Amino acid sequence: MGRPRQASLDDLGRPLADLTFVVVDLETTGTSAETSEITEIGAVRVRGGEVLAEMSTLVRPSRGIPPMISALTGITEAMVASAPAEAEVVPTFLEFARGAVLVAHNAPFDLGFLRAAAARCGYPPPAWEHLDTLRIARRIISRDETPDCRLGSLARLFRSATEPDHRALSDARATVDVLHGLFERLGNLGVHTLEELHDHSARVSPAQRRKRHLADGLPTGPGVYVFRDADGRALYVGTSRSIRSRVRTYFTASEPRTRMAEMVALAERVDAIGCAHALEAEVRELRLIAEHKPPYNRRSRFPERAVYLRLTDEPFPRLSRVRDARQDTTYLGPFGSVREADDAADALLAAVPLRQCSGRLSPRRTRPACALADLGRCGAPCDGREDVPAYARHVARAQEAITGDPEPVIAATTRRMDRLSGEGRYEEAALERDRMVAFVRAAARGQRLAALTRITELVAAAPTANAGWDLAVVRRGRLVSALTVERGVDPRPWVDAAVASAETVSPQPGPAPCASVAETERIASWLGGNGVRLVRLDGEWCWPAAGAARAARRCAELSRGRDEPPLPTARPGAGRRPLR
Repeated sequence: MGRPRQASLDDLGRPLADLTFVVVDLETTGTSAETSEITEIGAVRVRGGEVLAEMSTLVRPSRGIPPMISALTGITEAMVASAPAEAEVVPTFLEFARGAVLVAHNAPFDLGFLRAAAARCGYPPPAWEHLDTLRIARRIISRDETPDCRLGSLARLFRSATEPDHRALSDARATVDVLHGLFERLGNLGVHTLEELHDHSARVSPAQRRKRHLADGLPTGPGVYVFRDADGRALYVGTSRSIRSRVRTYFTASEPRTRMAEMVALAERVDAIGCAHALEAEVRELRLIAEHKPPYNRRSRFPERAVYLRLTDEPFPRLSRVRDARQDTTYLGPFGSVREADDAADALLAAVPLRQCSGRLSPRRTRPACALADLGRCGAPCDGREDVPAYARHVARAQEAITGDPEPVIAATTRRMDRLSGEGRYEEAALERDRMVAFVRAAARGQRLAALTRITELVAAAPTANAGWDLAVVRRGRLVSALTVERGVDPRPWVDAAVASAETVSPQPGPAPCASVAETERIASWLGGNGVRLVRLDGEWCWPAAGAARAARRCAELSRGRDEPPLPTARPGAGRRPLR
């Protein structure tokens, strides 16, 4: 037995309450640290829950600021014209952050820019110890508390005294409040030191390890697994190419999600459903989640909650927000939220003068027009200024923007953005951009769905790692049969067998008539994989390369890089008008 040794501070760990943190946020000219520059730095130095110092400065870039960035942040070239250059600001920040643990929301973004700036100024790349509040939040915050882990959402969850507004110091102050809120949650989980926080995802309780036997006897091939409690209730549904090995990871250090420890503590058995290949497993997973709504699954539990905009079927159609999309009419969507649907509706209605009043209009009965007619935003069919054929031209333009080319909506929005930006009203310009993005993204999604759901039958084959084939039969966007053909076996009889045994699907109206949107989109992704071949096709199929898909790619390039979603959404409550 060795000599007793007194534990050092390193052995005990560094308490979070005793450490100094520098919480930093940047505004930049773009999303790439190699080609873009910093335009503003905001930083807050904190220790033990108290603010010790703050730093805030604009930074003059060597190149201009793109108009879309100015619209997002409100930082213009005139504002930075007299600001210090990067070479003056970087030494100041390095001294401000000396000896502290750096903290940022989506830290790889900010640290990448800071390291690139330090290198350009001749400093060695700083090896900061850092924390990422986005990564920590994803481990310990459930979707029931907030729909995402964006800085604004977390600031509202933790009731931050500062609202993030895409200015560096405000966002840094909000991140401080988020950091302290996360530390409080971590303390309740037994995490009190920086070392415990770094290792938190690797912590496995003895209770978890004792349940390793639940993976015994599970199949080793692809399929779906269902964790169930003592009453047989589904707790969590997952999928894997090897069910047994994946389930085992829930009892090891490789499982980083904290909520899974809670699920494993409740689980008493694991059921497995073997599948022919990965696509069938993923589709079955989606269907089981929608059916059982397991509490520990975050996504795809409520496909019935999807929101659509539809053109009503009447002499003078209007936009109506609905959840039941099973009529034979034009739909836009699906949307993930009512707010996003209203954004898209605003963009379309600002470009096409559809009526916005509720209720059914008759060509034989008139009523006084509303103020929108005087503003030129409605042709006023209500008081007889437009008859059915004249109003039908507006409806045709709306249908073309939804199902074809959204350029009229983009052009109208761009004109408004240019005018607002020219007047210095950048937040309003950003709101217009967000509405346009919501419309374009929904139109692109709907067009991609329509390309697959209108096909009566499609048979495709994907090559396997051992030179065999994974076969899938798809009817109107629904997977109806799946099997795997081994290497060296003639696949043609197996194709006939897969088609003969496939589920019958009757044609139905609506944008996703025979399967959930998530299922059809997953099938579409699989069909676009490397080496996938069409074996049979009843009808015509092509991905929409132009139209909304092309516009959506342009919008994504403008919006990607700062936060969780690739495309930002508008702030709640700004200019909102309800749809009926």
